[in-house]
Formats: sequence, C-alpha cells, structure tokens
Amino acid sequence: MSSVLTARSLSKHYGKQAAVDHINLDIAPGRIIGLIGPNGSGKTTTLKAALGLIPFEGELKVLGFDPRTQRDDLMKDVCFIADVAVLPRWIRVREALDIVEGTHPKFNRSKALAYLAKTKLKPEMKVKEMSKGMIVQLHLAIVMSIDAKILVLDEPTLGLDILYRKQFYQNLLEEYFDENKTIIVTTHQVEEIEHILTDLIFIREGKITLNTTMDEISERFTEVMVNSENYAAAKALSPIDERSVFGKTVFLFDGVARSTLAALGDTKNPGIADLFVATMKGTYA
Repeated sequence: MSSVLTARSLSKHYGKQAAVDHINLDIAPGRIIGLIGPNGSGKTTTLKAALGLIPFEGELKVLGFDPRTQRDDLMKDVCFIADVAVLPRWIRVREALDIVEGTHPKFNRSKALAYLAKTKLKPEMKVKEMSKGMIVQLHLAIVMSIDAKILVLDEPTLGLDILYRKQFYQNLLEEYFDENKTIIVTTHQVEEIEHILTDLIFIREGKITLNTTMDEISERFTEVMVNSENYAAAKALSPIDERSVFGKTVFLFDGVARSTLAALGDTKNPGIADLFVATMKGTYA
C-alpha cells in the first residue's frame, strides 16, 4: 500500500462555516506526522473524519477503507487516543484491560501487563486514585499492546508535566513505532515532538498551508541573525518573517540559498515552533 491515508477535496462544513476546506493529502506508511494548527484550524475535524466519527464531503480512504461505510473494518487496524482524562474515574486497571480485550481484536493483554509491571499501577487501582501521569501510563500500556497500523493521538499529553510528556513520547518511539506503523499526532507543544517527527503538516482555517518532511524543512527554511548594517540587504531577499532579538533582527527565509544568507549573519535551521509562529501570524488577530 503506497498510502495509508488519501484525501481528495476533503471538506466538512458546520452550517456555512468550513471547518475543513478541500484538503488533499497523502500519508505514507511508517511515518510520524505532526498535524499542527491553531485552535479551530480543522485538526481534530480532519482526524474525526479519518476515524469515521463524522460525515464529510469529498474522497477519503484510510487503509483502503471508506470511514463512512467501512468503519468496523477500518478500526481493527487503528488506535485513537485523545486527552487522557477520558477514562471513567470509577474504572479499575483490570477492568480497563477487560474492555479493550473484548473490543479490539489486536490487543495483547500479556504485553499490557508486562508494561504495567514497570509502573506503580496495580490491577485493582481505580482511575480516581491515580495521578494524571499514572493515567498516561495506563493509556500507554493499552496503546502499545494493540498491533494497529495507524495510531492517532489528539493532544495526548494535555495538562501533563514535562517529565510525563517526555516519557510518553520516548516510550512511544522506543517500544511501539516501527516501519509498519504510522503515527499521526496533534499537539500545541510542538517543540517536544520535533525530534520524533518524520513529516510536518500545518493547517490553518481548514486548509493545509505546509506539508513536507522534516528533512525538507532543514533544506528549505533558514533563519539568519543580522546586524543593522545588513538589515536592508536581508530585507531585499524577501524574508517570510522577522523578529528582534537583543538588538539584532532574525529573518526567516523560504528557499533562499544558505550560502547567500551566510554572508549576512549567523544562520541556523528554524525550530517547528518558530516556523509555526511565522506562518500563522494574523490567525490570532
């Protein structure tokens, strides 16, 4: 299969408002994709369409299935996690495993128990007795024990402290991901997932504004910090953004040769957060 997800003119309207506006998209297997955008940009709507949770217009195939009519077949190979607060507070660890074992055909209970053995979680412990970090560990034990082809994570570490956020993504990378799996993650903490991503998609007002690999980003975008004497020369090269730092100006360029920019000041690859802020300016006006 050349693509695990293919969208053509994917759209979703709420009344006259387009939450997703004629998106075209191809996602290859064995990739970790960051789907990044402001609140209300269409991230979650796109994921819900792919999971068969909402009706939509256009064409969408996930693992070769139409989510609107073949959701039962699709969900045998897909795992989805939103905010970790979704578990009912009364449920016990063993009961959560019972439910997943009874509903997902590719759940391996022994794997889940092996992972939980490394934590402080006990089978009789209830969710209401756990910290949010412990709930994340329970989620991870479940996720990493399902042999799904696609894992969708929608703000999975929302509200967690930095230690648990780092642990979540590190465990995901080391103990779950391989070339036969695809992970799609949305988060506002983009700097924390930058090191695990293979691909980056920016979405704004229901439209994709950037869709590229992390390797291509380092080749395409360059930041340069210039002194006042080089300001005019740098400005003449049409930067896509500029900001002031300690009396100097940092310009962001798209497609300008780094050898040209090196003559104007210190160059570096931009971080995802800086690239996001530069391309989303005006969204929050």
